[in-house]
Amino acid sequence: MNRRVAALVLAAGGSSRLGQPKQLLTFKGERLLDRAIRIAQETGADPIFVVLGAEYERILDTLPSPSDGGPRILINKAWHTGMASSIALGVVAAERVGADDLLVLTCDQMFVTPVHLLRLVEVSNREHVVASYFAGKRGIPALFPEFSFHALQELSGDSGAREVLQDEAVLTVALAGGEFDVDTPEDLLRMREMEREAEAASVGADAESAA
Repeated sequence: MNRRVAALVLAAGGSSRLGQPKQLLTFKGERLLDRAIRIAQETGADPIFVVLGAEYERILDTLPSPSDGGPRILINKAWHTGMASSIALGVVAAERVGADDLLVLTCDQMFVTPVHLLRLVEVSNREHVVASYFAGKRGIPALFPEFSFHALQELSGDSGAREVLQDEAVLTVALAGGEFDVDTPEDLLRMREMEREAEAASVGADAESAA
């Protein structure tokens, strides 16, 4: 990257519909929060901020410290007011470290990859906000250049960055499956099915290569 891109992993929600902290669920042996952090790291983003809120002490205990290669932690004690407050915290932190851009993602979008995040950065070229496009709408992950930071701090409620992403100047990158996240017990069942399908496909590929 020819500019400093910070990443913000949104992980402050209470997972009320799911009934347990989604941040600590595992997929293919990796916790969802750890997976999101790893994906952000693999884009070269630095630093990586994680916003915690509900049950933050429990979740914080599972993460390595920044000195051990872990993310920088932001605690949002107003997490119940909605995602906008978490984004605002991340923007302030990004400004403090002199970031040129802020890459915003959640911890439970299973189809997000480092390749997709890097594409957001490439398309932006520091001149545009770039959103992911899925299910006929714009959403996060999204890349926000410094010129959009003020607008992000003006947001409120639980609509996240949706208001900023509706601007006609926002560019998009398609994200197949981007609408799937883990909000309900039904979503969790689907994630477990995806896990089984991936394992079966891996076993099949190993058997074919050994034949």
